[in-house]
Amino acid sequence: MSEVEAPAAAEDTRTWVEKVKAKQQEDIAAGKYDYTTIEDANLDRAEKNLTEEHIQKVVKKWLATEGGARLKTYVQTCVHCGLCSEACHHYMSNSKDPKYSPVGKVKRTIWKILERDGRLTPAEVHEMSVIASTECNLCRRCLQYCPFGIDIGYLMSSVRRMCHLLGMTPLYIQDTAHSHAATMNQMWVKDDEWIDSLQWQEDEARDEFADIRIPVDKEGAEVYYSVIGPEPKFRTQLIYQAAAIFHNSGVDFTFPANPGWDNSDMCMFTGDFEMMGRIKKYHYESAMKLKAKKIVMGECGHAFRSVYDVGNRWVGWKMPPIPMIHSIQYFSELITEGKLKCREKYPEKVSFHDPCNTVRGRGLHEYGRHVTRVFCQELIEMTPNREYNICCNAGGGVINCGPPFKTKRVMSNEWKAEQLARVADQGVTTIVAPCHNCHGGLDDIIHTYHLPLKLKFLGDIIYEYMDKPEAE
Repeated sequence: MSEVEAPAAAEDTRTWVEKVKAKQQEDIAAGKYDYTTIEDANLDRAEKNLTEEHIQKVVKKWLATEGGARLKTYVQTCVHCGLCSEACHHYMSNSKDPKYSPVGKVKRTIWKILERDGRLTPAEVHEMSVIASTECNLCRRCLQYCPFGIDIGYLMSSVRRMCHLLGMTPLYIQDTAHSHAATMNQMWVKDDEWIDSLQWQEDEARDEFADIRIPVDKEGAEVYYSVIGPEPKFRTQLIYQAAAIFHNSGVDFTFPANPGWDNSDMCMFTGDFEMMGRIKKYHYESAMKLKAKKIVMGECGHAFRSVYDVGNRWVGWKMPPIPMIHSIQYFSELITEGKLKCREKYPEKVSFHDPCNTVRGRGLHEYGRHVTRVFCQELIEMTPNREYNICCNAGGGVINCGPPFKTKRVMSNEWKAEQLARVADQGVTTIVAPCHNCHGGLDDIIHTYHLPLKLKFLGDIIYEYMDKPEAE
């Protein structure tokens, strides 16, 4: 996608977004970019190896064993009213093309599968994989507007499951799923590298807190803290910050030494539910072996969804075997209990981005705002917000489908760019986003649309502005 020049100082940010979008449309019209010709090595290979007979056999077995009452009820209940359409950022950002509407995506996938009784061509399965993996973030915003409560995110997950059973998954996210299978983390981090990262961050932290420790495999700790694979790989400062916050708040915590420390789950998004269940079993059993009182998860949305709502259910647990809480809520509780105090407030205007899986999935929006208001001078809300907020377009595994689909992903969220532009025009300089995928998606949008914004995790701001009586 061609770049446009940085905006003039006199222009408001919404004008910049319009300029970028106009340039994008010019590129498409000139044939410089075409969503229909994106190449993906794994999809192209799988398509060549499939036969219609094999496809029908696999699909019919899948429908008979997993495509139960929920799937059929949703399909039979939909009256094609289209009220879900304007809830979808893909639809709103692609000139309201009906095929990008939630119901349009269902019509191009699940309805076709059922109407044909699984008689599909390899090319049609290829197309369905692209639709389900790159044109839907499973964000469930459309669910908020459906008069019948149809969960199209569930239907698209079902399509991904079918595609997985046929070996038809985009290359980059499948590689990540392979990493989970081989190493129990998504970044191929070796066991000794994980321990080295923890020791390294403890050494760094001792320059600030003389007696700080990052406990590893401590039995009976109040908190078992888990993170996602990119933290030891790319964002070790977040491990430092979490340890500093816990130490400063007097929290009895530990990190696990062995596999299970990575709470992320790309297999949930590829449809490899067997591997998803194995990942979640490792995660919970790791905490149980250490006799921890509860699991506190770092700032990630999709991992939270997998641990509390999807992966744990595939394992067959009615309720998780150990209490689990997201750091958004835990930080809020530490503040309420008087253990975490603000020294001075972040001086710039901020806005809070609601991650789909912690808000629409669990209703943690007020906890996030509580923390933000305590540590920030002024919070200006995006509109819409909370359970109606617009997805970052990186979740649902879409960002993990990799570079071939990046331009498509960013162009399909002009709508979010416009929302960010509106708060930038109100003087907001910082977006607080307590989720790794949201950071990736928002960073791409901010860069592409030249928005004068920076991103922070809650932990970034808490660490910098909390009271540190013991710090040297």
